[in-house]
Amino acid sequence: MKKILTLVMVSVLGGVITLGTYKVFLEKDNTVVVAANSEQPTFLPTNNLNMALNAAENTDFTTAADNTVHAVVHVKNVTISSGQMTLQDFFSGRSPQRAQMGTGSGVIINADGYIVTNNHVIKNASELSVTLNNNKTYTAEVVGTDPKTDIALLKIDADEDLPYVTFGDSDSVQIGEWVLAVGNPFNLTSTVTAGIISAKSRDLTGQSSQSFLQTDAAVNPGNSGGALVNTNGELIGINTAISSQTGSYVGYSFAVPSNIARKVIEDIMEFGNVQNGVLGIQGGTFNSAVAEEMGVNYAEGVYVAEVIKNSGAEKAGIKKGDVIKKLDNIEISKFEDLSGYIKTKRPNDVVNVELYRKNDLKSVSVTLTKTEMFTVNFMKMDLQDLSDSFKEKYQIDYGVIVKNTENKWLYSNLGISEGYIITGINDTKIESIDDISKLKEKYGEDILDNIKKLEYINTRKERKEVLFK
Repeated sequence: MKKILTLVMVSVLGGVITLGTYKVFLEKDNTVVVAANSEQPTFLPTNNLNMALNAAENTDFTTAADNTVHAVVHVKNVTISSGQMTLQDFFSGRSPQRAQMGTGSGVIINADGYIVTNNHVIKNASELSVTLNNNKTYTAEVVGTDPKTDIALLKIDADEDLPYVTFGDSDSVQIGEWVLAVGNPFNLTSTVTAGIISAKSRDLTGQSSQSFLQTDAAVNPGNSGGALVNTNGELIGINTAISSQTGSYVGYSFAVPSNIARKVIEDIMEFGNVQNGVLGIQGGTFNSAVAEEMGVNYAEGVYVAEVIKNSGAEKAGIKKGDVIKKLDNIEISKFEDLSGYIKTKRPNDVVNVELYRKNDLKSVSVTLTKTEMFTVNFMKMDLQDLSDSFKEKYQIDYGVIVKNTENKWLYSNLGISEGYIITGINDTKIESIDDISKLKEKYGEDILDNIKKLEYINTRKERKEVLFK
């Protein structure tokens, strides 16, 4: 018995010594945060998290939401499309028609019943109706549209003054600022979601032609044309698009900035169409690689690769190689910043341009011009003069370049598209768009019937000519 007790004591003592040795010499020194209450564990918070939580707690969305939901409407669009043809339709020569209903949102912008929405919400509509937050429904008419910015202006006639949203300044919006998206996703009327401004001057085409506000406020089909407002309830954007592989919201949505939307609808109301002012440069976003190559100590802005002839930029003395940094004290970091700001201006508006020429900071005033001043439309093609640098680079002495075309016949049969150069018509050398204008004056509306020969250079810089019967 004594031997058994002795063995037990020895075993226990050995275990204690082993555990003590491990704790003292082998176990790493780990800091452990112990929760005082198991139901509410204590964590080590980060300063950024505290700041974000405090910002959310101190922001009151209720007033902005209440003001906005009464001014955001439900737009219903009835379009007529061709239905599936039956055998009976075929033999009787009938073309079956069927009505389709589309829905979206709109924003009342004054008490008289003017409503801004997206062009794609009301496109091809045969009937348009608008339902207010108080469930009253009105027939709407289209005042005007601008497909390029995807903005449309509607009008309803009500017996009373309507609630409306006032415009805010989208140029002053800050990344990280709280915003509300208000609309009718999936026919769920008067839906409000919150988020922040994730980015500004966002382009979705890859051609630097758009300048959206990006937000993480939830936007889904049906939100198109609805309001994006700040915490003061001011309209800073018209919700337009989402980035999604599923067709529903996955974290990114985009809105036309209010400054662009406001200018478009003011143009429609005053002129009946959109007045586009043009700076008159071609270029791209500056970067550190170009800066190093040029030997300058800045890497942001818009690099001027070309100055268009007869444009406001040329007349103001802007030169190839300049880097634009500001427009009217608005910071220009990339080309989308520039194109977005210019979209808020009209022809003959004067814009102060701050630029670097090498390492010298300069300021010039540019009077914006109409595209028509250096572009002419001919045979459904927009043509421009060739720049001197283009002529030098490709060793071309004369011609006008196709900047845009809607002539499907020329494209389908001859391949004539953007980048082609028209060099001769009816054995007459075309040296500038003035020559095109003279031909249009000479032949008038019968010009297409009088074109017998067309000479051009394709994008591979091969000279071609075609004879018309």
